[in-house]
Amino acid sequence: MNPELALPILIPLVSGAVSVALWRSVRYQRILAVVATALLLAASIWLLRSTMDQGFLVMEMGGWPAPFSIVFVSDILSAIMIVLTGIIGLAIAIYSLASTPKGHEKFGYYPLMHLLLAGVAGSFLTGDIFNLFVWFEVMLLASFALLTLGGERAQMEGAIKYVTLNLFSSAIFLSAVGLLYGTVGTLNMADIAQKVATLEDPGMVTVISMMFMVSFGIKAAAFPLFFWLPASYHTPQVAVSALFAGLLTKVGVYALYRVFTLIFTQDVDYTHTILLWAAALTMLTGVLGAAAQFEFRRILSFHIVSQIGYMILGLALFTPLAIIGGVFYIMHHIIVKTNLFLVSGIVYRLQGSYELKDLGGVYKEKPILALLFLIPALSLAGIPPLSGFFAKFVVIRAGLEAEAYVVTGIALLVGLLTLYSMIKIWAEVFWKKTPEHVKSMSLLKGDVKKSHSWAYHIPVVGLAVCTLFIGLNGQPIYELAEMAADQLMNPELYIEAVLGGAQQ
Repeated sequence: MNPELALPILIPLVSGAVSVALWRSVRYQRILAVVATALLLAASIWLLRSTMDQGFLVMEMGGWPAPFSIVFVSDILSAIMIVLTGIIGLAIAIYSLASTPKGHEKFGYYPLMHLLLAGVAGSFLTGDIFNLFVWFEVMLLASFALLTLGGERAQMEGAIKYVTLNLFSSAIFLSAVGLLYGTVGTLNMADIAQKVATLEDPGMVTVISMMFMVSFGIKAAAFPLFFWLPASYHTPQVAVSALFAGLLTKVGVYALYRVFTLIFTQDVDYTHTILLWAAALTMLTGVLGAAAQFEFRRILSFHIVSQIGYMILGLALFTPLAIIGGVFYIMHHIIVKTNLFLVSGIVYRLQGSYELKDLGGVYKEKPILALLFLIPALSLAGIPPLSGFFAKFVVIRAGLEAEAYVVTGIALLVGLLTLYSMIKIWAEVFWKKTPEHVKSMSLLKGDVKKSHSWAYHIPVVGLAVCTLFIGLNGQPIYELAEMAADQLMNPELYIEAVLGGAQQ
């Protein structure tokens, strides 16, 4: 029994249930949100330490051995993702104290936040392909409800696009699970990997792998079905946007890494070549979309798409160094992208708009906020010595070693265009003079919680410190990513840990 394996799922589930019981007391829901996410972060650190000590943690539910039981598994990649979930959850919980309108809080904001975190944690820890689908649906339910809180027209339009594409993805996912079960007769991912390797005709498995690639690609916002993301992520409250930006698409990326290193490795030349060009097109279309935008959060939303391309590129190259770079990139990007959205929310509270033409003068009035923007912005663009530089350096070096020169060139170009977008935001929001029609520079403007303005800055400062820590302590972070990559590139370790004596 490994309690540290269950806690990252149980804490948000129980917290969500208690939040519902505290429906009439928003004050206690706020306190619970911060306490519960702090506990989630502590439990995730415990899980990472235990996983690093033991290699793998496995929990079999219901008293049945694998592959017949529902299994939860933590390897290094899963544990890293759980720690990142805890960090982002705590940051969003604190930020929400100031940014979330009272009306949203009264209609279930905090229970939905806990439910979303539970779905994310369950997706990272499940060892069963059908339960991965179940946790995806938990996330979809919670995220759709969070998107529609407030009921504004733009939110509803974004939510419809969001849920339509994600339901389409879910339908493909469920169909693929059914076909896979019909082919190998099991849902346990370790057992699937073991049996797929023994099939005489891998053609059907390749077809199924394409279905998983499309499904997870949609959820990761990869080319060509990514347009739901920039159409929806800029519409809800900024804390919700930041939570989605940090975690939701990374669940899709995680799923791609899991199944295309563990299960679908029988035809790498075919499957991973498709992933390679999908990564290149995702990077390019995302960054070009960002360059054409003049709304703060829409620029950041398109950059989520472009940065997903780097993560998929690491998987597609499928070398140890590339996988290290991909994992490193995921760690860097979750922190940086969440922080940029949080900064955009503070700017909105200052000047009441996300449109660049309506913003300006922030550097003169709030120089500390300008610095807090520069740290994640320059990191996203890959400027040394920040975290994004090392993440991109490893991925690009892996591309050069694999002789994928065209895609590597695209990755370098996208880095330059990312810098252009960040400079555009800096020039329009922070450097130019305040537009004449912007009358004040007060955090109190339009805010319903004047006494909580401190809650805006604590998460932004904390995430900026994380970015600096990753950049200035690249070696231990690299070594952690290397441990994760070693397990991913040797799937027999995962199979042995889960099945043990049940292997055939």
